[in-house]
Amino acid sequence: MKRYEKFVLEVEKGITFEVLEGTRGELIIRVQNIVTANVYSTNYVNPPIPEGYKHVCGEWNNGFVIERCSDGSQFVWIPVGSLDSNGTLDGEHFLEKFGRRNYMNDKFSAEEFNEALNGELLEQLESVKKYGGFYISRYNISKSSAGKPQSVKGVKPWVSINFYDAKKMASTIENNETVKSHLTFGAEYDSVLEWFIKTEVKTLTEIAEDSTEWGNHWNTKNSPRKVVKTGSREKWCANNIYDFAGNVDEWTQEYKESSYRVIRGGNYNMYGDNYTVAHRDFSSPNRNYNNTGFRATLYIK
Repeated sequence: MKRYEKFVLEVEKGITFEVLEGTRGELIIRVQNIVTANVYSTNYVNPPIPEGYKHVCGEWNNGFVIERCSDGSQFVWIPVGSLDSNGTLDGEHFLEKFGRRNYMNDKFSAEEFNEALNGELLEQLESVKKYGGFYISRYNISKSSAGKPQSVKGVKPWVSINFYDAKKMASTIENNETVKSHLTFGAEYDSVLEWFIKTEVKTLTEIAEDSTEWGNHWNTKNSPRKVVKTGSREKWCANNIYDFAGNVDEWTQEYKESSYRVIRGGNYNMYGDNYTVAHRDFSSPNRNYNNTGFRATLYIK
């Protein structure tokens, strides 16, 4: 066997490995912790429009909005492929375009904030890599006159709903051969925030330190100090998404420890410099609050 005095090992960015000696003196190179190949379609500039929807306004880089023809529900394209690789899907390595962000020194682990990469989240990851992005509801979900979930302007958000019911309602918005809906994951929520930063419509300071000026918070100037209708002020809009900061905080599918569910952002009854849009709170999934709502995202098959 030919022996070499030195060798060169090249790996792609984001892949970790260890080099060790085996029991018989052999050299072992072990690749570790590969969560997902961080490869996303570059076609995020051409958002897919599902059957039954139409494009109503905006471009891919400033809020491409589609509307469901049956009820007027609107969703905004998040071009994940254009983001920096500073997110996490495993809670340890921050090398993903699609993933949670650590804007406020949060701890990601099984004992702290966590989100398993399986089921709907894994499906969404594959869809995001295929198309380069995903859609999120333009407005907080509200209840139609028929009691069905919708994403429309000018109505009160659906509040006083627990996590389980919010998840159930979000899943009923769409479920057909081409598109399926679900309650927002932490990886999706933070990808939206990262997009705001990337497009410079909001700064890291406005997201992680003080969200007062772009949301309905208690200390917002001329605050109505109550839950208001969706899309009520243009000042509270970023890249065609309304009320991401303030008004109501939002249930997500992220966990805290083993049983609590994570609520993101702040609401009208909170100060925007204490409960920023990036803030993580948590609660029993059986609880409901009159200032907590939710959003839905679409999984394109």
